[in-house]
Amino acid sequence: MSKKRTTSAVDILRKRYPPTAEDLKLSDEFRHGFEIAQQVYDLRTDAGLTQKELAERVGTTPSVISRLEDADYDRHSMAMLRRVAKAVGHIVQVRFVPDQQENMKHA
Repeated sequence: MSKKRTTSAVDILRKRYPPTAEDLKLSDEFRHGFEIAQQVYDLRTDAGLTQKELAERVGTTPSVISRLEDADYDRHSMAMLRRVAKAVGHIVQVRFVPDQQENMKHA
């Protein structure tokens, strides 16, 4: 006798309520904020620094570093990211990549 695989609640909800374009946009914005926050955190911890120590190197306060590491923060400035990168011997690179959702609209 074979076991019937149970569908997860998330899969059921996605089928019943497919994400709207606005949902996808918000999801992308959150993902990008999370990625930046995670990179700042990784840079700091890989350098063996506390938020206070990084703040001192950057010339700011620990609360600013904390905000940069917060996935909900969406006001990252290139100038501040460059200062953080320089403080730990890195540089910032920006890449432009195709928008998969936008490409799907035109297909």
